[in-house]
Amino acid sequence: MKDEQFEALVRKLEVRASENPAAYRGRVVLLAVLGNLYMIVMLLAVVALLVALAASVAVFKAIAVKLLLVVGVFLWMILKALWVRIEPPVGRELSRREAPELFATIDALRSALHAPPFHRVLINDDFNASVVQSPRLGIFGWYRNYLLIGLPLMQSLSVDQFKAVLAHEFGHLAQGHGRMSSWIYCQRMRWNRLLSTLEANNSRASFLFKPFLNWFVPYFSAWSFPLARSNEYEADAISARLTSPQAAAEALTRVNVVGAYLDERYWPRIYQMADDQPQPGFAPYAHLGHHVIAEIDDDSAARWLTKSMTRNTGVGDTHPALADRLKAIGESPRFVALEHGQGAQRLLGDALVQLSEYFDASWKGAVLASWENRYREVQDGRARLAELNASIRRGEELSVQAYCDRARLTERVGGDPDGALLQFRALHERFPDEPLICFGLGTLLLERDDAHGCELVEHVMRLDEDAIVGGCEALRDFHLRNGRDAEARVWHERMADRWQQEQAAQQERGEVLLTDTFERHALSTDTLSALRAQLAAVVGLRKAYLVRKRVRHFPDRPCYVLGYNTTPFYRLRSKRRTEQVMRDIQSSVDFPGDTIIICVEGENYRFGRKLRFMRGTRVL
Repeated sequence: MKDEQFEALVRKLEVRASENPAAYRGRVVLLAVLGNLYMIVMLLAVVALLVALAASVAVFKAIAVKLLLVVGVFLWMILKALWVRIEPPVGRELSRREAPELFATIDALRSALHAPPFHRVLINDDFNASVVQSPRLGIFGWYRNYLLIGLPLMQSLSVDQFKAVLAHEFGHLAQGHGRMSSWIYCQRMRWNRLLSTLEANNSRASFLFKPFLNWFVPYFSAWSFPLARSNEYEADAISARLTSPQAAAEALTRVNVVGAYLDERYWPRIYQMADDQPQPGFAPYAHLGHHVIAEIDDDSAARWLTKSMTRNTGVGDTHPALADRLKAIGESPRFVALEHGQGAQRLLGDALVQLSEYFDASWKGAVLASWENRYREVQDGRARLAELNASIRRGEELSVQAYCDRARLTERVGGDPDGALLQFRALHERFPDEPLICFGLGTLLLERDDAHGCELVEHVMRLDEDAIVGGCEALRDFHLRNGRDAEARVWHERMADRWQQEQAAQQERGEVLLTDTFERHALSTDTLSALRAQLAAVVGLRKAYLVRKRVRHFPDRPCYVLGYNTTPFYRLRSKRRTEQVMRDIQSSVDFPGDTIIICVEGENYRFGRKLRFMRGTRVL
């Protein structure tokens, strides 16, 4: 099912779900039962075949035993793929003794809604809150209820706003959304894992499942999607009823604004410190609350809010857009500034210090390796930029690649994006059709939301097929940022199609089979002479055969197969010697295109026979 078909089906089903939610929920359950019934019937058929083969061993002997092993392995592969276990959520468990005021708030909301209790309250480092119902007995249920609260979320909301968020999560629990969502998630995971396993193993018996799953998996996903979204609207309505519509609107608005601040300003500024500091020396969670209050000015808040309000509800997220959620509870956006001391983190009491220290220490441990790598890369980049700038001052002519490197380094490690843009513009005037320069200038313009970059990036994709995936991604992101979802979808689909082709081509060029069709290599005399000279220098290489493999994907790009031999007839074959020759060939020989290298001795002797009897294949 293509993206546009999936989206059209979801839009249609959303109408049906809104007209009669209970009946729609029943249809989703029946659809899941249908999928499970098909799985059970097919599994019983495989088991019956296994039993029949076991009974026929005395008659057919070796043949029956071989088939019994094949079917047994196939059955085990299916059962393993169908077993899905939902791991319990991860977080720092908070006890009632540590935060009595927070638990008092939780108890009051639970009592007002007559919701079941939480078995665990976990604090994590997400800017989010959620309810998770994890089955302790797998498909047999016995759910344990978890309340997950993100410390950054508590640091960003007032007490009343935080209560509205908690009421939303209690709404999920009281309505049984968590249990239903977990069950549906298990169904989707089970079928997706089975489909992935069958495709990866390429078993001939896959015809029992793949045709059904290829249709059923996206179809069931489309049917279950509106259900997840309607759950959010129900929980919002409960939140507005338990607290107030105003508090719910304030919470929704502030979450969107603060989330944009954290993504665009707070965390990028922290990670930018890695450019100059060899190790992280900042405590982000201890200081987050202060920065959220002090650094969100009215103009930035208005800009982020406008962006959130103009976003449409798409099929990529089960959570509706802000405008739709506010409309559903009959409210307008309400961004209320937060004063020091009003944050919901005060509900944690003395536990706030310990939690902040815990997550700061975890964060430092998690980012240390990447932080140090970034620091080294920036220092190396600055040294390279200084070297290139010195060459320019001396009046030296650089290669196109070096000019592009200098412009990119000027932006990334030199901290001068305007200077980088000027360099790319000057380079484009000198080399108007150079793909590297057109792509660098085009993507830089698109990052600044300048539509002139579209023509440049599209021009590069026409000149260089290798730039198609990156170019489509840049164009997609540009259109998404500017609210042009239809154009973004077109570029995303083209990117996905091209990526799939490249993956298929990579797999095709990464293996060689006896059933493959080989042709003469058709290399020019000069190219062949150069290749022979390099092969002759490889110690231990006795014979080499070169052919061209016929490929389905990108047939204009040649794919060669080099078969080599290291052992004369009077010596025993040495695995260590053949592996060393393989490494030497890979490191010292430049091939004229993609080349698969195989030793045509031992288990691969049939490849040697096939290559040896083709005319013109012997190159050494």
